[in-house]
This record gives sequence, C-alpha cells and structure tokens, in this order.
Amino acid sequence: MYIEELLLKDYRNYDELEARFENKVNVILGENAQGKTNVMESIFVLAMAKSHRTANDKDLIRWDQDYAKIEGRIKKQHGPLPMQLIISKKGKQAKCNHLEQRKLSQYVGNMNVVMFAPEDLHLVKGSPQIRRRFIDMEIGQVSPVYLHDISQYQKILQQRNHYLKLLQTKQKNDLTMLEILTEQFIDISAKIIIKRFEFLRLLEKWAMPIHEGISRGLETLKIVYRPSADVSEGLDLSKMVTVYEEKFAKIRTREIDRGITLYGPHRDDLCFLVNGRDVQTFGSQGQQRTTALSVKLAEIELIHAESGEYPILLLDDVLSELDDYRQSHLLNTIQGKVQTFVTTTSVDGIDHQTLKEAAAYKVDSGVMTRVQ
Repeated sequence: MYIEELLLKDYRNYDELEARFENKVNVILGENAQGKTNVMESIFVLAMAKSHRTANDKDLIRWDQDYAKIEGRIKKQHGPLPMQLIISKKGKQAKCNHLEQRKLSQYVGNMNVVMFAPEDLHLVKGSPQIRRRFIDMEIGQVSPVYLHDISQYQKILQQRNHYLKLLQTKQKNDLTMLEILTEQFIDISAKIIIKRFEFLRLLEKWAMPIHEGISRGLETLKIVYRPSADVSEGLDLSKMVTVYEEKFAKIRTREIDRGITLYGPHRDDLCFLVNGRDVQTFGSQGQQRTTALSVKLAEIELIHAESGEYPILLLDDVLSELDDYRQSHLLNTIQGKVQTFVTTTSVDGIDHQTLKEAAAYKVDSGVMTRVQ
C-alpha cells in the first residue's frame, strides 16, 4: 500500500497542505522546526488515530483553531481507500471510504505504517513503558480485537485502582466489588498476554535473520517477554487465569495497603538478547542500534505477512543516527518494495542509489513544495 495524496487543514504549523507522493522513497528536506516531522506525524496519526510524539490530541491542532483535519488517499491492492481524521477538542471523528467509523478500533488497521525515529533507538535501552507502547501499537495494526481488549483493560485497570484507593483510605470496605473488578481484570489480562506472546514470537521469527544479516552472521537475536506474574508462553487461557487468580488472592492485602494494582500487562516488559546477553545492559551502542533497526525492519515483513500488503515506512531524522553500513542495509532492504518517507536536513554524505532516485520535497515555515 502507499499514500498517494495527503491533505492537512490546521494541523500543527500547517494552515493548509495538499501534497501528492510517489510510490517510492520521498525525501522531505528542511531546516529544523520548519514542519518536516509534522508531515511524518500526520501520516502516522492518519493511520493510528494517535500521535507517536504526544498523548495530548490538542497539541495537534493549529494555534487558536477549533479542529485539525487530515485526509489521505491510500492505494491498496484492491483499489483506492480515502481516509479522514478530524481531531477537535471534543474528540476524534474517523472516516474510512467516506463511512464514519463509530469505533477507532474499526478504523485503525486500514492503513499500516512503521515509524522509525531517533526515539525508537530507545526501544532497547529505554523504559519498559516505551516497549509496552511499542507492542500495543504494533499488534493493534494487525489485530482490531487486541485494540478493543487494550481499551477495555485500561478502563478496568483505572476502575480497580480507584477502588483500591478507596479501600486504602477506608472510604469503602466492601470486598465484593474488588472481587468483581479483579475477575474482569484477570480475564482481559490473560487474553492480552497470550496475544503479546504470539506477536513477539512472530516478530522474532522475522527479526532473527535480519539481525544476523546486519551483524554479518556474528550475532543471534532473541526477543523475550517478561510478565510481572508467573505466567509463561504456552499456557492456555484457563491455566493463565488460574495463575492470576492465585496471585491476586495472595497479594490482596498488599494491594489494598498500596492502593494500586501490582501485577498485570501494565507492569510487564520485554528484553532483547544478543548472543544470550541482555543487550540493554550488556550491549554496545552499535548492538543496541542494530537490534532496534532489525526489529523495525521485521515489523515491515510481519505486517506484510499478516495483511498481504507492505506498510508505509516513516524514517524521521533517523538516517543521520545510523552509520554508513546500517544506512546501506536499511536502504537496500526497502528499495523498490516499500513506500518510504525520509526527513533530513540534507542528503549530503548519504551515497545511495535509492535516495538519488527519490522524489524530493522542501519544507520551509509550514509550506511544502516539490523539488524538481
């Protein structure tokens, strides 16, 4: 799939933008703070209905405006797909093929994107929260059911934490409500964790040979899910539920004392092992970058395998973060296969045929023009 046309209205620093793109590499050039990343972000938001840069949707609306609008014309194997997202202070309105989508979980997944930005290099060495967000967003692209489950999970977790806080401060003393919330929490947690195990196994299958290629056969990558409770891959739903029930029965008093849910998917993590060693703790910066790059390239192949279409790749100011060898490996992998957007201040010093044949655009103060 590829995005043929993008229209922005009152998005970030753009009052209006209308752009057509090629189904190849599109390079967006410009100095810092001119709006290059805003174009990339808008494509990501059109696909995912949320930003990778901010949790506050109001940040996406141009100063003093009531709403921002993103429209895109996506070309897929079965034909064109118009998509539209309106972001206002009251919420979001999404349309797919001119039909309003009542649930965002039905909207997300129609257009697939893989974003690789400098902050993604923190996927390996950053906080567990970054890795959990990565898992949830990537599974959500290929599984609308998972998106729905995560949304339900967040609501139940919030309700359970609120009730634990009331028990902690003695404003409530009825444990029956806690039992009901715990039962709901366990059921949805087990579904989420099983799906995460499945996804990471698939991701590892694609990432291993890619990592081996980048490391010239010297390194083997493994991806390990680390649940906060004592559950393991291979447990079916009922067994996982039993493990959780036993865990929560043991820690009930401690949770009430703390006023917070101590175990569950919101406390889980994953780690990357290179030649059996945790790359976050023991890996060099080069190994950490190779791991992040391998995972991102694996995402492309995984989405293609699951959906039958290649996603759109967004490389936001990341080429300058990679050395020549990793740059070449990345550009060789995507060549002629994936519509790609690259933002950079300059292509000087990047000697690769893919960029020489790319369509180029210049951004200056929220105005984007095609470079002939």
